[in-house]
Amino acid sequence: MNRLINLLLIIGIALAVIASFGYLSLNLEELASANSLKQMGAYVQRFLSPDLSAGYLRAVFHGALETLAMSALGTLLAAILGIALALPAAGRFGWPMQSAARLLLNALRAIPELVWAALMVLAAGLGPNAGTLALALHTTGVLGRLFAEALENTPPEPAEAIRLQGGNPVAAFCYGTLPNLAPQLLAYCLYRWENNIRMASVLGFVGAGGLGQMLYVSLSLFQEAQAGTVILAMLVLVFGVDWLSGWGRQRWVKA
Repeated sequence: MNRLINLLLIIGIALAVIASFGYLSLNLEELASANSLKQMGAYVQRFLSPDLSAGYLRAVFHGALETLAMSALGTLLAAILGIALALPAAGRFGWPMQSAARLLLNALRAIPELVWAALMVLAAGLGPNAGTLALALHTTGVLGRLFAEALENTPPEPAEAIRLQGGNPVAAFCYGTLPNLAPQLLAYCLYRWENNIRMASVLGFVGAGGLGQMLYVSLSLFQEAQAGTVILAMLVLVFGVDWLSGWGRQRWVKA
């Protein structure tokens, strides 16, 4: 019986794939033709000849700094808002606040960064402000949920011991809960910073500034050489942030 069900599933998947090719009218034969391959090769070759003029490199460097600042500030704002929402989401202020905080966190992270960026462009105008707000709003939902789960799994005994000695709830949290929680929270923040630096490079496609906006303009004007330079800058920026984040985790989180 199980074999029959598995066979029917495989047949169903195969039929769905075939139907998808038919519905989308994909012409793979034309895609692999000599003329198409020649055009794709010429297009790629133009990308592989980046514009390395001094003036354009300065503009790309400015865009890279803007992208880096957007990701860093967006992550910082999200970490502050995330920990503020994580406390009620972890049940520290009763179940009504817990339900409301969890609902808000779910709503924030359910909306993708690009949608937030499009909304923020309408609210704050074109430029890095919209990108920073978009990253902060979405990342608040992600970090807030992760922080809340970390709080729920943190041993309560140290904080309770401080309260039994006469300490107030703020002191109990700062000295009893936060020291055990800090390495995990820092690891979450560094990981989300890695993700945000990639997303910040894309948000410019909806007018949110940074390298993404430069890439969108270059592609719109069919300036493949300039687009190749921007893509190269994106790769260098992402690799640099990945290395810095990994170094930070090894130095501060695992210490």
